[in-house]
Amino acid sequence: MSPSPVASPSASPERTRQLRRVALSGLLGTAVEFYDFLVYGTVAALAFGELFFPGADPAVGTIAAFGTFAAGYVARPLGGVLFGHFGDRLGRKSMLLLTMGLMGGASFLIGLLPTYDTIGVWAPVLLIALRVLQGIAIGGEWGGATLMVVEHAGERRRGLWSSFTQMGAPLGSLTSAAVVALVVTLPRDEFAAWGWRVPFLLSVLLLAVGLFVRLKVVESPLFTQVKKRRAEARLPILDVLRHPRPVLLACCVGIGAFTAQSLLTSYLIAYATGIGYARPQVLTALTVSAAVALVVLPCVSALSDRVGRRPVVLTGALLSAALAFPVLTLVDSKSPGLLILAVVLGHGIAQSTMYGPLGALFSEMFGTRVRYTGASLGYQGATLIGAGFSPMIAGSLVAGSHSSTPVALLLCGGSLVTALTVCFVRETSRKSLAEPAEHPTTPHTQEITA
Repeated sequence: MSPSPVASPSASPERTRQLRRVALSGLLGTAVEFYDFLVYGTVAALAFGELFFPGADPAVGTIAAFGTFAAGYVARPLGGVLFGHFGDRLGRKSMLLLTMGLMGGASFLIGLLPTYDTIGVWAPVLLIALRVLQGIAIGGEWGGATLMVVEHAGERRRGLWSSFTQMGAPLGSLTSAAVVALVVTLPRDEFAAWGWRVPFLLSVLLLAVGLFVRLKVVESPLFTQVKKRRAEARLPILDVLRHPRPVLLACCVGIGAFTAQSLLTSYLIAYATGIGYARPQVLTALTVSAAVALVVLPCVSALSDRVGRRPVVLTGALLSAALAFPVLTLVDSKSPGLLILAVVLGHGIAQSTMYGPLGALFSEMFGTRVRYTGASLGYQGATLIGAGFSPMIAGSLVAGSHSSTPVALLLCGGSLVTALTVCFVRETSRKSLAEPAEHPTTPHTQEITA
């Protein structure tokens, strides 16, 4: 199979420009989505307990706030299936515009939401509903954004180009942490009254930029070929589930990265402020870690093009497991400098090494006709298990034990799941995205590879 025209040395300048534009679209779009999603987690840790669940014990309020956080993760696989279906049937680009608009609208409405003191129980109900809409939107976002980049990138440097989409997560985290860091400098009463709303309302500006860039990209060339042949899958989810091994492996491979992401970002804010750190100190640590991740992600993703996806992900998983207890020990030191070191080691370096190659790896595990559905379902299943419930579980265990040991055990356990699963995954870095099926049992499963 010859390389894609985009990857060819003789690729036209227009195709090269289009690849760069698609990569920028993936970076900005995913950054906007993760900004909206992570702002929620950050503000939930800082304020939602008292604003939407008043009267409860502070620990119970934090757990309830992270319960709404988990609701967004529960909705993500639904978004992956929903937008994956239409993305595999109608195209990647239109779904990306819809997911971005849905996410931006839900975030803006959260910024306008009355609190419990104003409308009573309807406040947490509406908060959960909007959080679910966020989850559905981001469930469809990642798969489409990643596939647009990977399917434009050709055969040689899919890992490097897909890292632009992966970098959207730390860029969104960096932006959200910076914005929240500004508003938390307000007096506590003003932050509770209106300051927490500012990061959500600002999402409208980011949404406008993201949509402007996305409107200029063209459809995936591989999907366009499928469309010309009229070979679209009728029910992509059924085709994926007929051969469930790839999606189950993808789900388990991603658990470590998302467990580390949630415990060392969103949950860390609640834990660290609970043991005496000032909120600006914690947000500074997260900002530094996100900046480090922006450097690490393209490096490890490019490395995966050379040595393979499996060795890089395995290295990150083992490093994360080895650092779990030392990282929490550094956090418990109550030293702001050591807190920064802990988050940089655990999240900026170890988690990023696990996370970087996942965009290319998951895309390469499925055929073009079902790639949006399959990659999205594997990725969002991993986020549900690894990130959706980890903060709530950690909060419950820490409240009972008054120790960081449960957090370290969760972090280590998730990383070891990834390390073990990688051993069962076939190396895909040299695989052609358009190669014929290995298991052509039906017309609709002929491109799924185990």
